[in-house]
Amino acid sequence: MSNHAAYILASYLVAAVVLGGLVIASLAARRKVRRELAARGLEKRR
Repeated sequence: MSNHAAYILASYLVAAVVLGGLVIASLAARRKVRRELAARGLEKRR
């Protein structure tokens, strides 16, 4: 596996970075939508 270790570790790193970016982007979009709903008075009460 030593020949493929760099490829595998790099693949895991790329996947982690992409997934992290998707999480950050979705949380930012969620925050934006919640602010817009609150501004319109349409927020859901918990």
